[in-house]
Amino acid sequence: MTKMDVLGVMPKHLDIYMGGQWDMPKSGRYADTLNPATGEVLASVADAGADDADSVVAKARQGFLEWRDVVPLERARILKEVAAILRRHGDELALIDAANCGNPYTEMRGDSVIAAAQMDFFAGLVTEMKGDTIPMGPERVNMTTREPLGVVARILAFNHPFMFCGGKMAAPLAAGNAVIIKPPLQAPLSALRLAELVDGLFPEGVFSVLPGGTEAGAALAEHPGVAKVTLIGSVGAGRAVMRSASDTLKPVLLELGGKNALIAYPDSKPDRIADAIIAGMNFGWCGQSCGSTSRAFLHEDLHDEVVALLSEKIARYQPGIPTDPDTTMGALVSRDHFDRVMGFINSAKSEGARAVTGGHAVTEGALSKGCFIAPTIFADVTPEMRIAREEIFGPVLAVRRWSDEAAMLEEVNGLDVGLTCAIWSRDLATAHRAANRVEAGFVWINEVGRHFLGAPFGGVKQSGIGREEGIGELISFTHEKNIHINLAGQ
Repeated sequence: MTKMDVLGVMPKHLDIYMGGQWDMPKSGRYADTLNPATGEVLASVADAGADDADSVVAKARQGFLEWRDVVPLERARILKEVAAILRRHGDELALIDAANCGNPYTEMRGDSVIAAAQMDFFAGLVTEMKGDTIPMGPERVNMTTREPLGVVARILAFNHPFMFCGGKMAAPLAAGNAVIIKPPLQAPLSALRLAELVDGLFPEGVFSVLPGGTEAGAALAEHPGVAKVTLIGSVGAGRAVMRSASDTLKPVLLELGGKNALIAYPDSKPDRIADAIIAGMNFGWCGQSCGSTSRAFLHEDLHDEVVALLSEKIARYQPGIPTDPDTTMGALVSRDHFDRVMGFINSAKSEGARAVTGGHAVTEGALSKGCFIAPTIFADVTPEMRIAREEIFGPVLAVRRWSDEAAMLEEVNGLDVGLTCAIWSRDLATAHRAANRVEAGFVWINEVGRHFLGAPFGGVKQSGIGREEGIGELISFTHEKNIHINLAGQ
């Protein structure tokens, strides 16, 4: 696909979407958003500030007062219409994200399918926000109801811009809230295009898009008119959001970073393990995933064979122009992030890790101006190395050899994050015991990388607060009210 293809699907509006219309930022600031594969400027997008946040929250509050009274099945009908729009326009939305965030078009096409599925899923749960009755004896009725919170702000990450926008608006809208989307600074275009596509479906103010950077996100997090703020991002960003939200004691939902382990027991099949390691690292989008299993713990009985297989299996991932449908691996999202990942690679080499494959930038031909790094696997990694301890958020895998299970599990759990873990063993008792001992919020056994609608996803320790992708997410955007009736009180 060519640059002209990308230009043909770009959003026509690059301002703030609020109250059902487009408004310029009060400061007049705009920021260039780039194609990380070429370095070209794709567009200049509104850079919203605190004053803009005040306006969008006020409009959202007005929309909420109308949307909360829309009967649940009518809300569901509208959300299903949104899901149909996402499916019809999935190709163009995937192309926008490929150009703007650097992930391959084919991967982003899958993201649009997931977003539509999440919209349909939560539309189907609108009648499940049920209360209870509590027995109080004769002449008394005591019951609880579920009510929407109000205005919800969702601050999104750059690795799956459209999937997070289209999918994460679903639960709070289904519950009757108004939603303000703060798209990632690096890749705001697909959220703006979505606003164009759904314009007119909701009461004015129910759905808003506030593009901008840290100032816009902080303003939403601390705003007294925002009832709940959510973030998909780094641990550091999560801490900042919690601090900003604390003054108003608003609840937060945080899906943060991870340094996730894949554990292979000696009874595993080496070929299956090698496939799982490649799949779990999400090399297609350059390892830019909080759920990537970036630490592979291989038992010494199969370590060498698996490492040899990894060198062969990684070959199908070759960096290329993200908008090309044949590309299997894209670009990192920005030059700053590219430099950060290369810093980790250089530190691994200086600390004595052995590069099995990759470990360098890719600058040949059409890739010369982009943020491309070869898929990288390091062996002979020791626990004190940076690549063994810190989230890289790039295409870099650290392989550890183990022999003592207790020591291995202690190392797996030795970090202050715990999002996912993948355990591989043909002995179900062994795998289940390990699953009970690892400190992670989402564990696969003989599987890796997949999410399942209805299964709660989230982390422990500093990998986040709350759960998403199930009915618990929907309920978290409501509060419980108790109503007591004295029938004899008249």
